[in-house]
Amino acid sequence: MAKKEFQAESKKLMDMMINSIYTNKEIFLRELISNASDAIDKLYYKSLTDTSVGMNKGDFRILLTRDKDSRTLTISDNGIGMTREELEQNLGTIAHSGSLDFKKDNKDENIDIIGQFGVGFYSAFMVADKVTVISKAYGSDEAWQWESSGADGYELEPAEKETAGTDIILHIKPDTETDNYDNFLDEYGIVAIVKKYSDYVRYPIQMEREKSRQKPEPDPKPDDYKPEWETYTELETLNSMVPIWKKQKSEVTDEEYANFYKDKFSDYADPARVIVSRTEGTANYNALLFVPSHRPYDFYTKDYEKGLALYASGVLIMEKCADLLPDYFSFVKGIVDSQDLSLNISREMLQKDNQLKLIHNALEKKIKNELHAMLANDREKYESFWKEFGRQLKFGAYSDYGMHAELLRDLLLFWSAKEQKMVTLQEYVDKMPAEQKYIYFAAGDSTDRLAKLPAAELVMDKGYDVLLLTEDVDEFCLQIMRTYPRKDAEGKDGTVEFKNVNSGDLGLETEDEKKAAEVAQKLKENSFDMEDLLEQIKQVRNMGPLGKILEMFPGMSGKVTDEAAQAGEQEIKYLEAIINSMTKAERANPDLINPSRKRRIAAGSGTDVPRVNRVLKQYKQMKEMMKMLGGKGKNGKRRRRMPFNPAMLKNLPPM
Repeated sequence: MAKKEFQAESKKLMDMMINSIYTNKEIFLRELISNASDAIDKLYYKSLTDTSVGMNKGDFRILLTRDKDSRTLTISDNGIGMTREELEQNLGTIAHSGSLDFKKDNKDENIDIIGQFGVGFYSAFMVADKVTVISKAYGSDEAWQWESSGADGYELEPAEKETAGTDIILHIKPDTETDNYDNFLDEYGIVAIVKKYSDYVRYPIQMEREKSRQKPEPDPKPDDYKPEWETYTELETLNSMVPIWKKQKSEVTDEEYANFYKDKFSDYADPARVIVSRTEGTANYNALLFVPSHRPYDFYTKDYEKGLALYASGVLIMEKCADLLPDYFSFVKGIVDSQDLSLNISREMLQKDNQLKLIHNALEKKIKNELHAMLANDREKYESFWKEFGRQLKFGAYSDYGMHAELLRDLLLFWSAKEQKMVTLQEYVDKMPAEQKYIYFAAGDSTDRLAKLPAAELVMDKGYDVLLLTEDVDEFCLQIMRTYPRKDAEGKDGTVEFKNVNSGDLGLETEDEKKAAEVAQKLKENSFDMEDLLEQIKQVRNMGPLGKILEMFPGMSGKVTDEAAQAGEQEIKYLEAIINSMTKAERANPDLINPSRKRRIAAGSGTDVPRVNRVLKQYKQMKEMMKMLGGKGKNGKRRRRMPFNPAMLKNLPPM
């Protein structure tokens, strides 16, 4: 029969279909199986209203037949089949979709057709140098054969076929240096492709598989008998058909969910949380998500790729669709199945549309709620999760100028100096005394060292808690949030600010303490203070070893032993350490230092309380002595200080 030309735009369009639309050659089998499933759907739909069809859902199947010797792979279905006119229209016209026509003609929402673009069939030419289609339409007495070797056209002629349905016979190309086409004839290669892309097609996908079994033992069995094995073939269903995410949660055990997760996502541990989500209405989809119990080894590297597996009506479209997850939930793994997504003609890529955004927003809210439920109902498991992925949530609160901080703030945990455990911001606020003005925090590299900071101790002496931040993102996270909700004394909604304990005014003073500070400030304007004492200590150090300085005293030349000099050096170190352990307010007015603070200052400086008391007493004496050496004049300018004189040390009491 004479060869006919394709009705679309010639060889250039065919080349584009084969070489440009699809990026992965193994996709061809997914496309042809999807077409077969659509053909079965059409006949099954007809059987619901036409009892003469005589078939129920269990009678339908898709059969794969491979022949290595002739290098053919056949995909057969017992669906609706095609007439001669339909073969010419659906296969002779590139980009014409019979499935789309069927969907337009039948508005029943229960009919879920996969193919809508009419180009999936031509993906077969990526792996085959000749494609033969033999089809018999349901209710017709004629069968027809369509055959083509590519863009040069096709032949159409009568054929023999007993039952309705379609056989697509691919003559697989020979191997090249870059492409292994033999894989598409290999039993295990075909099984892997089916499991990857078409595992959840609703009809059984079957293929004869080679197996081995032991031959029956002879009777009687000789003493030297050795078992013999034989090879046989058996028709096997390759796909699971019913996706686990389409089953009711009550029908699936925790063990089944865990096994599915470990098998699908190659994890050795059970997930920390299983999230099942089904939505109908504005966005129609089924989702099965998992929160891993441990962090992937490459999670915080550029090699980690976020995303959920995306299916359209049970057929895998993308292994990792990043658009379905926000970055701060990138640790979540799972599957989304929707029949409403707008795909491009190759079904490999999504078109950006409102439907995808709706699913993204719904999943974001669902994940947040599930994590909050874990926090409220299983604190131990949540804290284990936090150790693995808490940093990611804090980055999420900080990123995009704090755009997501309100969504994530109640999921955050920080170490409490007072409680000695991880607490949420809400738990911190709930325990704040009424007079407390801020949420206090200290940032550094160790909770132990942060808790010993003089400013932190000062806050805790007031009975207030301090959040100890040890990760680099922690302080940025609180700074970007700025405030946290808190009800005032009258129960009205308000906010409370975050305050770094090293940021100056901590708002800790009572009215009496404020008056004492004002008095201390007036004294400081005309007298000696701790900062001056630190300056004098620095001058002593700059003059050289203490032993040589003491030798300057009249009558001391040659009388200062090494032991005495070392003891003096140690006393100066203690003095310096004690002053450095005080807060700025305490340096300005040592009368503010109560017994509790003395104990903390002693611990922070490596000394003891009696030594702290002696230093404070010594300071008062030094203060009086230094009045004559400096201070501020009536014009408010500091008068020139006299340089340090070793004779001053004579007046210091022993430490």
